[in-house]
Amino acid sequence: MPDHPEIIIRLAKESDAELVADLSRQTFYESFAVDNTKENMDKFMNEQFTKEKLINEVQQPWHLFFLAYVKDEPVGYVKLRDGSVPMQLDTRSCLEIARIYSVQSRIGKGVGKKLMQTCHEVAKQRGKKILWLGVWKQNQRAIDFYTAWGFEIFGEQEFILGDDVQTDWLMKKDLSLISQIEQGF
Repeated sequence: MPDHPEIIIRLAKESDAELVADLSRQTFYESFAVDNTKENMDKFMNEQFTKEKLINEVQQPWHLFFLAYVKDEPVGYVKLRDGSVPMQLDTRSCLEIARIYSVQSRIGKGVGKKLMQTCHEVAKQRGKKILWLGVWKQNQRAIDFYTAWGFEIFGEQEFILGDDVQTDWLMKKDLSLISQIEQGF
């Protein structure tokens, strides 16, 4: 059996909202509980990151969710947000990678790669010039992943987890440079 079974990515539908919410809560908790207090994690999960709020996100037309599967098992997801542009990029055509997560047992096994490829494809289809995201400055594994994909830090923003005010790096990738390279400019 291969180490990297085939990963299938599909657009989430409204009927997937509960699955997206459960996967969002599971992967967020797996990713950050070890580096934050139980009190701050509980407050965040119970006030800002509730199942109801996450279900509602799936129903918003400016959000696109893609689910990653291995066989019939959901193993990750990405949330793209169209129309959200940081001040530093306000004149550019942007697509935000609002969240991209894999379940803990699949990290390093190609899920993030397939989801990131999907982000690039969607941005290209929509004629976007910039992909951007926010990442906790203490999440070095994620920063390394984004850097390997060609993202660069261009700013920072606050993220409140419970009562803890944290700093996220803002990272961007200029897709217009890739298009020029592909066209031989």
